[in-house]
Amino acid sequence: MHLLCKESASATYQPTQILESTRLLYDLIRKPEEYEGWLMRYSSGLIFRIGFGKVMRDNDDPLLKRLFLELHEVERVASPGQYLVDVLPVLMYLPDWLAPFKRELKQLHRNELAIMQGLLNDVKAEMEEGKAPDCWEKTYLEHMSEYNLTETQGAYVVGTLFEAGAGTTAAAMMSWVLCMVHYPEELKKLQAEIDAVVGDSRMPIFEDMAKLPRVRAVVKEQLRWRPVTAGGVPHQSTKDDVYNGMFVPAGTNVHFNEWAIHREEALYPDPETFNPDRWLDPKFPTYREPLTQYPNVSNYSAFGFGRRICPGMHIAERSLNILVARIAWACDIRKKIGSDGKEVEVPLYDYVPGFNVQPIWFAFDLKARSEERWKIVQEEYRTEIENDPLRSRG
Repeated sequence: MHLLCKESASATYQPTQILESTRLLYDLIRKPEEYEGWLMRYSSGLIFRIGFGKVMRDNDDPLLKRLFLELHEVERVASPGQYLVDVLPVLMYLPDWLAPFKRELKQLHRNELAIMQGLLNDVKAEMEEGKAPDCWEKTYLEHMSEYNLTETQGAYVVGTLFEAGAGTTAAAMMSWVLCMVHYPEELKKLQAEIDAVVGDSRMPIFEDMAKLPRVRAVVKEQLRWRPVTAGGVPHQSTKDDVYNGMFVPAGTNVHFNEWAIHREEALYPDPETFNPDRWLDPKFPTYREPLTQYPNVSNYSAFGFGRRICPGMHIAERSLNILVARIAWACDIRKKIGSDGKEVEVPLYDYVPGFNVQPIWFAFDLKARSEERWKIVQEEYRTEIENDPLRSRG
C-alpha cells in the first residue's frame, strides 16, 4: 500500500486525471459560479475512482454529501485549540458523562467508520462477484495478510487517503483562482507560455509539463502564498530538544507554522506578493535548474515534513499542474463587473477557518478564451465520457 502514492506509481493515475480534469473544465465553463462544487468533484472524484473504483457523477451525490459532511467535521475537530482538552490534557481523565467532547468525538468516529467500512464492504462484494475494478481498496483486500492490519484499520487506511486528498487539492485550486483574479498580469504570462508550447488546437497534457516551468512555478507559488494547511500538522518530538533557547521535552506536540515558514523574508523576498518569478529568475534564492525539472513540489514544506509528509503529494502535484494548465489554456478569468459598471472587489484574504482552509465563495468572471477552444473542450469531454472505463458504474 505504501507504494501507491509514490512518484513512480502516481504517473499511472494520469489517464484518470485527464478524464476528471476534462469533466471539470466542461462544467466550469458552463457554470463558473459553481466553481467550488466542480473543484470538489474533481478532487473527490479522482480519489474515489482510484481509491474505490467508483464514479462521482454530480455534486448532489448523496454519498458525496455525506463524505464531505464527515470530512469537514474531521477538519473542524482537528483544528488546534478546538477543545479545552488541547491545552488542558488532564481533562482526558474525565469520564464520558462529564466530558461532552469525548461523547462528540466517539460519535464522529462511529459515523466515519460506518462510511469507510461500507466502502470496503462494497469492494469486497464486487470482488466476490468478479466485478471489482482495480483500486486501492481492492489492492488492500488482495494483500491483507501482508499488511497485518485489522479490517477496521484497513478501511481507515484507504478512507483517510480520501479524506486527505478530497478537500486539499480543491482548496488549493480555489486559492489559485483567487490569485488569478488579483494578479491578472500573471494569468497573461501563464497563458503566453501555454500557447507557445501547446498551441490552440489541443488541450495541455502531462507530456507538456517539462516545457511549462511557469505553470509549475505558479502552482508552487500559490501553495506558498496561500498554504492549505496554514497552521501545519501536529508532530510529536521523539527526544528532548532545545529550539531558540526554549526547552522542548520528548513527547511534546509541535505545530510547524507553514504560514510563517512560507513568509521567511530571507528565502522569500517580499513574501506577501504572489510572484511566480521567484522560482524562475536566478536573482531569487529559491531558483533552481534545470527548468525542465524545477520548480516542483517534491519535499516542499506545503506538504509537511518527516514521517508525516503527505503521501499523495505527487498525485496532488500532477493534479494542480494539469488543472492550472488546462483552465489557463481554455479560460479567461477576471473580476466581475457589477451593475454600476465597476469591478466587484474580491477580498484578498477571506478564508474559512479550520485545519485546512479555503477562500470563502467569491464572485468572478470566467469565460472560454475563444469559441474554437470551447469546441475542443466539448469534443474532448464527449470522447472521455464515451471511453470512461467506469462509465457503467455511475
